[in-house]
Amino acid sequence: MKLATYKDGSRDGQLIVVSRDLRLACYATGIASRMQQVLDDWSFMAPQLQDVYTQLNAGRAKHVFAFDASQCMAPLPRSHQWLEAAAYPSHLALTQPQWPLSVTEPTMRQGAGDSLVGACDEVVLGSAAMGIDFGAGLAAVTADVPMGASAEQALYGIRLLMLSNTFSLRQLMPSAPGHAWGNVQSWPAVGLSPVAVTVDELGDAWRGGKVHCPCTPAGMGAR
Repeated sequence: MKLATYKDGSRDGQLIVVSRDLRLACYATGIASRMQQVLDDWSFMAPQLQDVYTQLNAGRAKHVFAFDASQCMAPLPRSHQWLEAAAYPSHLALTQPQWPLSVTEPTMRQGAGDSLVGACDEVVLGSAAMGIDFGAGLAAVTADVPMGASAEQALYGIRLLMLSNTFSLRQLMPSAPGHAWGNVQSWPAVGLSPVAVTVDELGDAWRGGKVHCPCTPAGMGAR
């Protein structure tokens, strides 16, 4: 299914269900008003939202309206935390040339959980002199993942997938990872796709915990 969060003047917005072709939507009235509520009680609420999604795609849902991506906040506007991993050696060689080539494990960094913005929202950064950069990626929204979880447990915890656009300020980054506790200031915002999808929406393109399709502006749109 496909879920989004519409702007309503609040910090967490209003949860909506979006049709597979991204043309129509309806509010998740009577089930949940916020995305975080669904994540907190996924096993109970997700099947109900799936029923609404099925009815929406079949033309049987009530109070349907045209979906407008420009009215969307990030699908999950505030998160308890967000983490980004750099897992490709070729990417690390470009962005962190000071790191030894022998590093093969994914590197992790953490940002502010309220820095998640909608795909069509403006992102205000301090100055171009800070070295503004950005990069496309894939974001996974998870359930609570226990400490020491196996790869299989972590994979089972994935609830939703989104496209992401991570903004960075290269001039604020330390010259080496050991020069600072973290890079919070140099990672000021993350833009997210208007719609979050469950992994089944990707069909055969979701294999082994990876998305096997190109990352394009259309992204994970109408499959």
